[in-house]
Amino acid sequence: MREDLAKNWNIRAVTVYDKPASFFTNTPLETQHQLFMKLGQTYSPFRASTEPLDPAFERSAFTELNPRNRKVTQLEGRPALLVSSTSWTEDEDFSILLKALERFEQWIIDGTNLPSLVCVITGKGPLKEHYGQIISQMCLKHVQICTPWLEAEDYPLLLGSADLGVCLHRSSSGLDLPMKVVDMFGCCLPVCAIHFQSLHELVKHEENGMVFMDSEELAAQLKMLFSEFSSPDNRLNQFRKNLKESKQLRWDESWERTVFPLFTHT
Repeated sequence: MREDLAKNWNIRAVTVYDKPASFFTNTPLETQHQLFMKLGQTYSPFRASTEPLDPAFERSAFTELNPRNRKVTQLEGRPALLVSSTSWTEDEDFSILLKALERFEQWIIDGTNLPSLVCVITGKGPLKEHYGQIISQMCLKHVQICTPWLEAEDYPLLLGSADLGVCLHRSSSGLDLPMKVVDMFGCCLPVCAIHFQSLHELVKHEENGMVFMDSEELAAQLKMLFSEFSSPDNRLNQFRKNLKESKQLRWDESWERTVFPLFTHT
C-alpha cells in the first residue's frame, strides 16, 4: 500500500500493520472444554458422538472432563477443528471451501487415513442463507459444517481452540490484509489463505500457513496437513511453533512503538 500511494498519488506514507488485541491468544484446554460444552447446547457438531463409560464424566466432541480431579483431556480420535469467518458477501467465494471439503470427504471414503472434520464458519451477512441452503444439501458423513453467530467473547476462544484457519478474503484492491488472519495468528492458529497480490506480507507460505489458488489446491493442503494429524511433530504444530517464536506485537504495543512516535516527532 505504501508503494502504491507513492507511485500513484505521490504520497509518502509509513506502514503500520494492524495487530491483534491481547485477548487473541491460545485457549487453555479447560476453557476449550467449557466453550465446546456451551456451543454443543445449540450446535450438534460440538456434541460428543458417544457417551462416556462413566456417566459422571462430561464429554464434548473434542474433550472430556474427569469430575474427580477436574482434569480435561482431548479425546483420542477426536475430529480436527477447522475455522473460518466471513461477512458472507461476494468478496469471499465459499464454494471454494465447500468443494475442498467434499474432496476431503471422498478421500476418507476411499480409505485415506484422515480425521473426521468439524468446519465452523462464523459471521453474518447477505449470502449466509444462500450458502446455508447449499450446505444443507451436501451429503457428508465425515465432515460436519456449522455456521454459528458467536458472542463476541467466544470468537477469540474458538480461534484459540482450533487446529487450522481458512481465509477466503480476496482483496479487490490487492492492497489490504485480512484482519481475520491477523487475529488467527494472534491465537497462534496456522492459516490456509487464498492468494492475492500483497498477501505475502502476512502469510508466509510453508512458514506460518499455506497459500492456495483454488479449491483443488486447498483440498490438497487439507489432505497433507491433516494426514499427519495424530503426530505431535506434524506440520500444523510446526507452523504454530513458528508463530509463537515470531513474538508478534499486540495492538497496544504496536501503537506505542510505531504509531505514537509519528505524532511526537511532528
